[in-house]
Amino acid sequence: MSVQIWTYIIVGLSFSLYIGIAIWARVGSTKDYYVAGGGVHPVTNGMATAADWMSAASFISMAGLISFQGYDGAVYLLGWTGGYVLLALMLAPYLRKFGKFTVPDFVGDRYYSDTARLVAVVCAIFVSFTYVAGQMRGVGIVFSRFLEVDITTGVIIGMAIVLAYAVLGGMKGITYTQVAQYCVLIFAYMVPAIFISMLMTGHVIPQVGFGSTMADGTYLLQKLDGLSVELGFNAYTSGTKSTIDVFAIAFALMVGTAGLPHVIVRFFTVPKVRDARRSACWAILFIAIMYTTAPAVAAFARVNMIETINGADKQGTLYEQAPEWIKNWEKTKLIKWEDKNEDGRMFYANDERNEMTIDRDIMVLANPEIANLPAWVIALVAAGALAAALSTAAGLLLVISAAISHDLLKKVVMPNISEKQELLYARLAATAAVVVAGLLGIYPPGFVAEVVAFAFGLAAASFFPTIVMGIFYKRMNSAGAIAGMVAGLSFTIGYILYFKGIIMTPMAANIPENWLFGISPEGIGTVGMLINFGVALVVSRFFAAPPQHIQELVDSIRVPRGAGSATHH
Repeated sequence: MSVQIWTYIIVGLSFSLYIGIAIWARVGSTKDYYVAGGGVHPVTNGMATAADWMSAASFISMAGLISFQGYDGAVYLLGWTGGYVLLALMLAPYLRKFGKFTVPDFVGDRYYSDTARLVAVVCAIFVSFTYVAGQMRGVGIVFSRFLEVDITTGVIIGMAIVLAYAVLGGMKGITYTQVAQYCVLIFAYMVPAIFISMLMTGHVIPQVGFGSTMADGTYLLQKLDGLSVELGFNAYTSGTKSTIDVFAIAFALMVGTAGLPHVIVRFFTVPKVRDARRSACWAILFIAIMYTTAPAVAAFARVNMIETINGADKQGTLYEQAPEWIKNWEKTKLIKWEDKNEDGRMFYANDERNEMTIDRDIMVLANPEIANLPAWVIALVAAGALAAALSTAAGLLLVISAAISHDLLKKVVMPNISEKQELLYARLAATAAVVVAGLLGIYPPGFVAEVVAFAFGLAAASFFPTIVMGIFYKRMNSAGAIAGMVAGLSFTIGYILYFKGIIMTPMAANIPENWLFGISPEGIGTVGMLINFGVALVVSRFFAAPPQHIQELVDSIRVPRGAGSATHH
């Protein structure tokens, strides 16, 4: 059977499973809709969290980034993994003990202010829409290649699927759908990785193959370094980013992870505080399976791509003899060939010899085709990429929906609405959010992982300091928290727009000398976070301390239940 028929079968079966789960888990209460009734098992929640977390950026873009940037791309691996450890130890248990539905709920109650709640709602919506743009773009890329429809049609199909299970099932439906999606995406990621590792290095485990020798006796990374230098690129294992930029990007991704509202809300779905920490540990384990495999996938894809384009004679491959994967991906406009010397040969390099423009987002999706794997494996990867993108998109849309219906309407604008009306508004908000997300997918601001990196920077600059000070600093008041959030978010948005928007030309925007302290827009969230902390601490000193009951609440979040009872009679 052809790749397209296999894709229709596997994607069709997986979509039927997701919608079936949503119908089975459809909700009738706001608690079910927002936090799945608070009764999800830690292992189940860990798997759902991993799927929520491993977005199109993890599945599609991360290995693509490492494949093109080599050592520099590993900063995404470090930041995204480290963030979960921070979340598990510093935030998840305390937020679960606070016992609210959403992050703006925590901010509004902890800082005893509807203004603080509104600022948090704006931050949640801004971060979530920035992030969801990358997911819908990923959906469009997968559909455009494997179902041979244009990207716009692909995004619209993705919108319809997400709408079905996010609106019907709420958090309860999304949780169990994400468990299924994790199983699909991890199987889809590992099968081709194992296949290719065996073909190239003889090792079944891709992580072992990554550090092993190939059939010609050279080490995989040694071969990649040689190929890269020969073609005008930097050595694959050497870095070009400055130390401060690597630190800033990794730290922004790390604290951004710990401040992402769609990840934090997952820890409100478990029965007990201890379960929040346990589910974070399970999530780290499930995520590590993919994240430790990504560098190997990136290296395999890079070697195979260069060798199939440039040909064994190192003079390039005649277009008529080009492998099918190039012609297939050319239809999506994500690969372009310009015959500069008119010799009919394709050549890939980082100098005037280059004739190929290759979108880095295709590397994982094209990898099985480049390696000539069976059609069902290629279709499986398509289903996995869709599972990754749709699971995260659903979680983000729920955050947007809850921010509007619960935090804005129920808590501020219309406090007297019934639970049934609130649920209706939540579903209407989710529907509107899907439409906006689809438009962002059709007209995206940058490639998938770059857009996602900006979302992490915004989360780092807005939510992370506010949540940390809300838990660990009793003296932090509403004025300080509001000023900090506004300052951190405004600075970060302004910096990103300055360098990636309409003010700087693309060439000037990528010159480190133009950046503040040499920090790229992807890492500026670290500076935004420091500004948030600084402004919040200074402003809080000019206003009264929080009321006594709020200070007691902060103490009760951190102190284990029953602490000190043995010394009191």
